[in-house]
Amino acid sequence: MESPLKSLLSDGDRYHKGYQLLLERSNKLQRMQHFLNHLLPDIMSSTINGKSQLNVIGFGSGSGELDLEMMSALHLKNPNMMVDYEVVEPVAQQISKYKELASQTPGLDYIKWNWNNMTVQEFEKDWKEKERTKKFDFIHMFEMLYFVKDRGATVSFCQSLLNKDGKLFISLLAGNSGWSKLDKTYGDRFREPEVSVVVIDDIKQYLDSKGVSYQRYLLPSQMDITECFIEGNEEGELLIDFLTEVLNFKKSAPPEIKAGVLELLHHPDCSVVQSNGKIMLKNDCEIIVVEQLS
Repeated sequence: MESPLKSLLSDGDRYHKGYQLLLERSNKLQRMQHFLNHLLPDIMSSTINGKSQLNVIGFGSGSGELDLEMMSALHLKNPNMMVDYEVVEPVAQQISKYKELASQTPGLDYIKWNWNNMTVQEFEKDWKEKERTKKFDFIHMFEMLYFVKDRGATVSFCQSLLNKDGKLFISLLAGNSGWSKLDKTYGDRFREPEVSVVVIDDIKQYLDSKGVSYQRYLLPSQMDITECFIEGNEEGELLIDFLTEVLNFKKSAPPEIKAGVLELLHHPDCSVVQSNGKIMLKNDCEIIVVEQLS
């Protein structure tokens, strides 16, 4: 039976507010920033290896903060290298914010920007129709495969775009995260069919089936969801909307589903209750890196 619950994706403004709140309530962003600044340059060193230009694609780059952070980290170690950057982002508002951020950030004259306001599927279709043959050294898909139907095909397309020694970075929730347990338990009751909290294990399984080797990097993370359990708390309601991908979840979900979701989120399998009473959702993320060897 079709769910009567409305997808949070139908309200783009509330979705992005929820995402910003998630970043504020968790240490995931700090974990990612540490990875980009301290690990990324060394991981990419064998790919760069004296190159005068790095060809990059960022899929689902959002408003660009992480993109600029990773480019800054690479530029610091390779100051003479130019960058040709394909930004692929389906939300026009996010592209506008990215452009504004790039224009206001000094010292980016080493980057040539190519803006693509489209989904990864639209980018692939356009790329093939134009019979483009350009290859890339660095492709990243951070937290964006949730919105892709055929993830294996998308990963395969990205692999086909890599230069020899080029690297593909994919980040997703770890399989043991509380968020993934929530989706496995209740996702089919309230989530849109085309959206699911796919976990990194699904991508590993695909790569293993194709005999593709990869490196793994775990980013332990927790998110404060205490406010989700406070009746009438606006930020708590926004957070639980984002976790369930349901618009106005607490107001629209049937009582039994609402109670079940809150009970599961409080369960030790999903969250840790600290001595100060804060409820911290296990929100580990994992990055896998695929290298093109030939």
